[in-house]
Amino acid sequence: MTPQSGILRKMPSKLAEPVEYQLVLNNVELPLTPYLGKPLKLMHTGKIYCIHCGRLTKKSFNQGYCYPCFIKLAQCDTCIVKPELCHYTAGTCREPQWGEQHCMQPHVVYLANSSTLKVGITRQGQIPTRWIDQGAVAALPILKVQSRYLSGLMEVAFKDHVADKTNWQQMLKSEAAPIDLAAERDLLLPQVEDAFRDLRHRFGDNAVELLPEAQVVYIRYPVLTYPSKVKSLSFDKEPVVEGVLEGIKGQYLLFDTGVINIRKFGGYELEFSGVP
Repeated sequence: MTPQSGILRKMPSKLAEPVEYQLVLNNVELPLTPYLGKPLKLMHTGKIYCIHCGRLTKKSFNQGYCYPCFIKLAQCDTCIVKPELCHYTAGTCREPQWGEQHCMQPHVVYLANSSTLKVGITRQGQIPTRWIDQGAVAALPILKVQSRYLSGLMEVAFKDHVADKTNWQQMLKSEAAPIDLAAERDLLLPQVEDAFRDLRHRFGDNAVELLPEAQVVYIRYPVLTYPSKVKSLSFDKEPVVEGVLEGIKGQYLLFDTGVINIRKFGGYELEFSGVP
């Protein structure tokens, strides 16, 4: 196969049996399933471009932005990671129009099984993409809320009782042990009842809704072999990442030589070569 080259973006995925992934270079999508079990080579040319403005930059910030965009864009603000600190609600959003389109929209609070049980939030339209990006093998929506801010407040309440982070190394070592997410939901909801009632009192009954009829979504990944030890690979340390592609999970490529987080290197110009 003639080597492909271009600027790397986050891998799009499709919920299938197993999940289908594409590697994106210059908006060209390369299906990765045919390369499973075969040698693959990714080489960084040394160039990095901002995924927002396209500017050539010496260093990437926040998974693909140049520094001016990093300090200017609402999508790079701290409230994206901590939505309970929402700048739009506080009247200090860097881009109010962007906030209206992305944050002041219905969100879902969910339970997922990735490395272990966790609580998370995502925009309603990002289901099931968010779960796949986190490497969850199962997920269950439990609440629907009217904004990212409210989802953050509910997540804070849940965090006193359940983790909100994925152990990415454990997630890449094996398939997570089964968890009865519906049973965990039934145990957790009474523990956050005060926060649930408070938000309804402050913002109205429709601000936070229970989703008792929601079903568990199960996710299987294209993994031939899980690594016994997770060795992290980085284009910042070595320009060439190569080996036999043994699997794909979350936003990681699993080689027999180590694992690499593709999303982390958004904006990096790469050359891709392999024979499907």
